Amino acid sequence: MQKKILYFFIALFFTSFSVKGQRHEIGVQLGMSNLVGDIGRTNYILQKPLGNYRELGIPFYGGIVYRRNISPYQSLRLNIGYSHIQFSDAHAKEFYRRNRYLEGSNSIYEADVLFEYNFFQVNEEQKSLLSPYIFGGVGGMLYNTPQLVIKENQVNDAEYVTAVTLAVPFGAGLKYKFNYNWALFGELMFRPTFSDSIDYSTVEDKNIITTKNTLTDQQVAEIIRDRQIGNPNSKDWVNSITLGLSYSFGRPPCFCD
Repeated sequence: MQKKILYFFIALFFTSFSVKGQRHEIGVQLGMSNLVGDIGRTNYILQKPLGNYRELGIPFYGGIVYRRNISPYQSLRLNIGYSHIQFSDAHAKEFYRRNRYLEGSNSIYEADVLFEYNFFQVNEEQKSLLSPYIFGGVGGMLYNTPQLVIKENQVNDAEYVTAVTLAVPFGAGLKYKFNYNWALFGELMFRPTFSDSIDYSTVEDKNIITTKNTLTDQQVAEIIRDRQIGNPNSKDWVNSITLGLSYSFGRPPCFCD
């Protein structure tokens, strides 16, 4: 089901290239990403950067954006970005998390296909125009996830492998076109994912390796259960707040009936 949704949005994006008289728009975005999961803070936006920069790094988002304007109000959009997130129980509101004191960081590569709707005709040939907008779509994320190895009755979960998950990004923003070609925009993007292991709180079944053990199945199950942190049915969110600059080029649009 996840693959069918992804293929549909990719086909929709490339189909737009056959529409005549459209303008292209390309830009860059910079900002901060944060995680909402089983470890660390639970604020969906505006999580303050943590203090342990040396070990966890600085929360960051950087990306490029391409828009295909299909009407004065509507655009199809492709995002390719990188997020570095950090999470620490030391800064959580919940006492049980602070008492547990787990922390970590992850690097995420992502690609999103989005539909964007502007409330005013900012895609027309306006020299100066301000418009709020909303967007939604589908995306994929590449991230690190833990691998649990139970070998010769010893447990090791310090190794990491690369994993892929589907996300459903959506959000809102404000776009200011300050001349014919250039525009500034700021936005909030929320990305609920289909993974619970971006914060390393869960080890996926395919990443559990057992070999050369004398442990019973019940003992192995207890090890796996003890490794679980938080609620496995609550999936991770990766959210961003960003500012961007875009440049429009190509043949002027003809949004005619």
